[in-house]
Formats: sequence, C-alpha cells, structure tokens
Amino acid sequence: MASVKITRQDLDATQLRTEAGRTADAKQARRILAIAMVLDGHSRLLAAQAGGMDRQTLRDWVHRYNAEGLAGLADRPRPGPKPRMSAAQMTDLASWVEDGPDLGKDGVVRWRRCDLRDRIANKFAVTLHERSVGKLLHKLNFSSISVRPLHPQSDLAGQETFKKLARIDRPPVAVETGCAILDPRGAAEKFLVDLTP
Repeated sequence: MASVKITRQDLDATQLRTEAGRTADAKQARRILAIAMVLDGHSRLLAAQAGGMDRQTLRDWVHRYNAEGLAGLADRPRPGPKPRMSAAQMTDLASWVEDGPDLGKDGVVRWRRCDLRDRIANKFAVTLHERSVGKLLHKLNFSSISVRPLHPQSDLAGQETFKKLARIDRPPVAVETGCAILDPRGAAEKFLVDLTP
C-alpha cells in the first residue's frame, strides 16, 4: 500500500503545525495536522484517524493541498438554495411595509405576515409560508414590534384638544383603587389604604 504523496514542499511538518495553531477553523486545523503527520512519515491510516477522517478523504485533502496550498484545506463556501424572491421584489416588499396598507384596497389597517404572504402570492406568483415572510422581513431589518394601528375614523384634532385640556395645571389627585392609592401620572403603588371603618 503506497503512502500519500505530498508534492508541495513550501512548508515542512513543523511549519504546518504552526499554521494549524494559527487558524480559527478547527476543520482546517485537523486537515493541516493530518498532512503534517504524513510529512513526518506516519502511515496514511494513522494520519487519517488522527484527523478524524478515513484514508480516502485524507487522500482527497492531500490532492487539494498539493494544488492550492493551505487555502485548499478550508471548506469552500456553499451556494445554498436560490432565493425565491428577486432583489426588486424584496424592494417592493420593503416599500409595502414602510407605506403601510390601504384599508380600502388591502382590507386591513396593519400588515400581518399572512396578509403580506397573500399579497406576495398575488403580485409575484411566489408561494411562501407565513414563517418565511417573517424571515424576509427580518432580512429587510423590520422588527416584529409595531405601533398601534390608527383607526380610519379616528378624530386626530379631537385627540389633540383632549391632550391640551388634560394638561391644565392642577394639583395631582390621588385615585383610590381597591387597596392602593395610585399617582395619576401612572406611577407605581404609593400607599396601602386601610379600608376598615
């Protein structure tokens, strides 16, 4: 049984061990150390076992080391699945969320994931799960926390008038609730009240 032939001679076994200590990638470090063992004259089986692989895998890593050096011992990035929505579609989705829904057209006062899922399906013919819509919103840096929706028939001028009238300078009045007196500004419980006569 022939041993693994390492043709690259720019680093010896000691330098390889030094490089293995410097790398942050544990898998790459194991592969470097296995190759260092082969350079020291250990058997292919022993070097593979020490690196946590079989002999065939070690042979494949040696071929990559011979061709690419230490960079060949790192995992190559995997492309992953193709995105289901294009960048332009993601931009449209972001603008929908930023603009908010139109009650007359969309039938809702605030977006939910199921509403966006349905709109994406109608507009782009892309079928997504509600959870996937949530992941897309997270990718677009949208938070799941939303403001209270504005009722379409709310009277904004009346609300402002109420806020102005509520600010009239009066001494604070304590409100009795059950067995505690609360500050009108919403502070925590202040005094326990003895309700016995």
